[in-house]
Amino acid sequence: QVQLVESGGGLVQPGGSLRLSCAPSKTIFFATTMGWYRQAPGNQRELVAEISSDIITYADSVKGRFTLSVDSAKNTEYLQMNSLKPEDTGVYYCNIRRSGGPYYDYWGQGIQVTVSS
Repeated sequence: QVQLVESGGGLVQPGGSLRLSCAPSKTIFFATTMGWYRQAPGNQRELVAEISSDIITYADSVKGRFTLSVDSAKNTEYLQMNSLKPEDTGVYYCNIRRSGGPYYDYWGQGIQVTVSS
């Protein structure tokens, strides 16, 4: 079973930056989509950013502030978060999945990001 290990979260002041990382416990082949989601207290999990077929999609709320990148050799994905706002607070989850056969859908355990002064 593959585990996704996230790191880089924490407490930061408004306007600050954080970089999240997500690495699998073993090599994953032929992923079709890699991305990040987040969930704030009382809210549903929402897409932050994902890459599929070399196209990156960002939530409108993070465009221009967050950058998704991937190191394909390491199957590792990153989320650079700049100009953080209190509304960015939540638990961030990484996701790696394949839509075709063999199908898989892996999630990280979640990492807390808190933006507060």
